[in-house]
Amino acid sequence: MKSVKLELMVGLFVLTGLLALAWLSIKMARMELVGNDHVPLYANFSSIAGLKAGASVEIAGVEVGRVDTITLDTKEFEARVRMQIKPNIPIQEDAIASVRTKGLIGDRYIIISPGGSPKLLKAEETLVHTEPAINFEELISQFIHGSVK
Repeated sequence: MKSVKLELMVGLFVLTGLLALAWLSIKMARMELVGNDHVPLYANFSSIAGLKAGASVEIAGVEVGRVDTITLDTKEFEARVRMQIKPNIPIQEDAIASVRTKGLIGDRYIIISPGGSPKLLKAEETLVHTEPAINFEELISQFIHGSVK
């Protein structure tokens, strides 16, 4: 009887540990199993150098979404970024999406500067105004060769 009770306690302890590891893995991977009711929005960039799927989307330093997918628009030869934005965040049609870097050599993310238009974007619509990523290597090269404008 004592052996069965001990085995049951060990089994519950191991099961609890496995559930905690599964929860931690999901949180670290930034996945969502429930409540994924985000609004998909698009933005086209001439360059997104270093931006990856899963990067954060921020407004005024507050995370409001994530980059979902990045594809190449073969008609315009631009990067088409699909973002998942929280449903309660209003994005104006004249808002500006910019690719920025956290720190000097940090991760890339998208920052959205709000616009002044009363018209809001709906699901699956595209942000028209974008600013590409700054290519630091190109800037340093121009500075070294004396061709900075």
